[in-house]
Amino acid sequence: MALDLIVIGSGPGGYVAAIRGAQLGMKVGIVEKAELGGVCLNWGCIPTKALLKSAQVFSYINHAEDYGIKVKDAEADFGAVVKRSRDVANGMSKGIQFLMKKNKIEVHQGFGKLVGKGKVEVDNDGKKTTLEAKNIILATGARERELPSLKIDKKKIIGYHEAMVLPKLPKSLVVVGSGAIGSEFAYFYNAMGTDVTLVEYMPNIVPNEDEDVSKALAKEFKKQGINVMTNASVEKVDTKGKNCKVSIKTAKGTEEMEAEIVLSAVGIQTNLEGIGLETMGIKTEKGKVVVDDYYQTNVPGVYAIGDIVDGPALAHVASAEGIICVEKMAGENPEPLDYNNIPGCTYCAPEIASVGYTEAKAKEAGYDIKVGKFPFSASGKASAAGAKEGFVKVIFDAKYGEFLGAHMIGMNVTEMIAEVVAARKLETTGHEIIKTVHPHPTMSEAVMEAAAAAYDEVIHL
Repeated sequence: MALDLIVIGSGPGGYVAAIRGAQLGMKVGIVEKAELGGVCLNWGCIPTKALLKSAQVFSYINHAEDYGIKVKDAEADFGAVVKRSRDVANGMSKGIQFLMKKNKIEVHQGFGKLVGKGKVEVDNDGKKTTLEAKNIILATGARERELPSLKIDKKKIIGYHEAMVLPKLPKSLVVVGSGAIGSEFAYFYNAMGTDVTLVEYMPNIVPNEDEDVSKALAKEFKKQGINVMTNASVEKVDTKGKNCKVSIKTAKGTEEMEAEIVLSAVGIQTNLEGIGLETMGIKTEKGKVVVDDYYQTNVPGVYAIGDIVDGPALAHVASAEGIICVEKMAGENPEPLDYNNIPGCTYCAPEIASVGYTEAKAKEAGYDIKVGKFPFSASGKASAAGAKEGFVKVIFDAKYGEFLGAHMIGMNVTEMIAEVVAARKLETTGHEIIKTVHPHPTMSEAVMEAAAAAYDEVIHL
């Protein structure tokens, strides 16, 4: 019996699209070659947050005396930390199984590919079945990108997948790439007791962030004992001996370094191979499927969402795209996604959260801007919590007060950024933020204070 919708891939794009389709009365099937929930839930967002929480707890214990508490001989059981992370991921994956049942979504285990108009072949270890549907959504996601000079062997040169389940804590680690994945693992392993070097090709770590945030994180990382190298690239890794011999090219020449393990965190690559794009004549450009504002490909009835289309490769983006795609398919009239109002979060300590224009990008776009900055060192709640590092920085258009962007670094800022995303969605101005009464004492007051600083009205600076 033909379905109304088949979704290939069950990550945060695919499973959300499938559920929204079922809510709108469609008969839905989902195809998944590995675990339900995709990379994000099983090998990405969720298990890494569990690891980072363990590192944070260990870090708290090691600094307990700062809070007037004495703890003797605290020890991290690395195996137990990894097990907890896997248990959290498995629990979440079971949650997705429950949601599939609840929404009467057919789950087909195996590798899905397009084989003709409205047809998907599912290959489950050689056992092939063909499904039919009016509409098909491709949500096949991405995997880690490999550099030619950094071939992943899963033992000495590893990717994020292996970094989550190492059998023992390495004595030393070189992390290549300082985006969200690289920075989070650098923080985690350093906090657990590994000697960490973070290598970034660009002039600043977390290079997509506002420069002030990048510099602040580098300063905090160095304070924590992480060796931060910018304007540097790993030219080759010799894995023949007991340790890796790493050749790092810097402005001063080539530096040789030894490390037990090298973690490659240099971005991702889309999963487009073998899914029948060529068979159907689906258009791609620079490794991404070409879609319209509602994720329709050039082939009627075939859609694509998530990491395989243009836009930030983030779980919450894939989910939003899936919902918009399915609502349009069902004859509703959803608003296209505003890609300039997507929050980005990095969960190292201190955390980073940002949305909208950086200061440099706002100037580049021709805006006359007002910038306000409020340091957490001036926040009562941050002082009480012993988390005075970092700041909130906000950017407004001087002419109309439009909220152009916000950039935060500090404790819990990933929970604070949603205020700004909502404010920007509602076209809130700087003055309206200043006049919005924020609770005291909280970290979130810093958003109001930073806005006040932009207009020379700040009270606590």
